[in-house]
Amino acid sequence: MARADKAIAVAELESEFEGSSGAVLTEYRGLTVAQLKELRVALGGNAKFAVAKNTLAKIAAKNAGINALDELLQGPTAIAFVRGDVVEAAKGLRDFAKANPLLVIKGGVVDGKSMTPAEISKLADLESREVLLAKLAGALKAKQSQAAATFAALPTNMARLAEALRAKREEAGE
Repeated sequence: MARADKAIAVAELESEFEGSSGAVLTEYRGLTVAQLKELRVALGGNAKFAVAKNTLAKIAAKNAGINALDELLQGPTAIAFVRGDVVEAAKGLRDFAKANPLLVIKGGVVDGKSMTPAEISKLADLESREVLLAKLAGALKAKQSQAAATFAALPTNMARLAEALRAKREEAGE
């Protein structure tokens, strides 16, 4: 690779690191081109899957302020740059790795935090962002409904108490 080509490749990788919310490093040894294409399709818009030279990826990661990837950048490496939902991308990689054991998740970095393969697997077990937001909205709506019911019950209870007090005074002859 010529020096100019290397500089361009480093700049592209650096912009990918800076523009993504996470990067998951994988070993792809033994996968066919068709399988890699299938993985790219499975990731969809959530991630861009790219094969990278380790030395260029190390330089690009350091330029982007990511220092946690040096030990992971050994052997044939492909990087999934996550642009969308990190959970969805982790699920896509995990599911593809289950179906194709030759894809090995080495680890990665999400929002600047280094992650092990086990942590990425746990991340994949989470529900999607949309589902979590829907559950949060439902819980907030339920709490608002409970508060509204409580506030609506106060005048009704006060009226019943006043009526009971009036009836009691009437009985007592006051």
